[in-house]
Amino acid sequence: MANDIVLNRRLLLFSASAFVLAGCGGLGLGPTDADQTIYVLQPALATPPPGGTPAGWALAIDIPDASDSIDTRRIALIKSDATMDYYANASWPDRLPLLVQTALVAGFEASGRVPSVSRTQDALHADYELGVEIRDCAAHYASADDKGKPGGNPTVSVNLIAQMSTAHGRLIVANFTASQSAPASQNSAGAVVQALNTALGAAVEQIVAWALALPAPAAP
Repeated sequence: MANDIVLNRRLLLFSASAFVLAGCGGLGLGPTDADQTIYVLQPALATPPPGGTPAGWALAIDIPDASDSIDTRRIALIKSDATMDYYANASWPDRLPLLVQTALVAGFEASGRVPSVSRTQDALHADYELGVEIRDCAAHYASADDKGKPGGNPTVSVNLIAQMSTAHGRLIVANFTASQSAPASQNSAGAVVQALNTALGAAVEQIVAWALALPAPAAP
């Protein structure tokens, strides 16, 4: 049964990747920065209210899964004809899944309620493991100019599928979907990154609040 679940998940990711890339030439046809610019994906997280019951469990966060089209350092956009492209001369400092993992770690640390938060690759003690699939993290355009380039100010969308499982035995405890969007203030990569930081921050806060409502796992 576990093997079937893993296989189905891989097939789902492969299918999503194939669908998106079918319309993606990767030519950087979006709004262009004059020079190569590396943008920081560092969502601002709201300061949690003081107090709150400690979670009583340690957490390890996996590197999120993502389709090949967004598992990259390039900043993605979806054009009005449902095809995909990337902003020219603009990139993230690392692959998107690693940046989202860092944002999740920062979100749980900021809550002050989890005694230990780590990345699974750190191989530290954990009671729970959080797995995440990035379904969407891109700018979406509703129109195009007479040359077919994305026009108007886009809206960014972040969609994260979270799954909490026990670190011992890998028993799935709960699933959750965090979906957020935010308008970009103008049609530029910089404005899109600002909006993505807003939307990702809100999605991370949703996942943190959901996870903190879970009970401590039973002793193995």
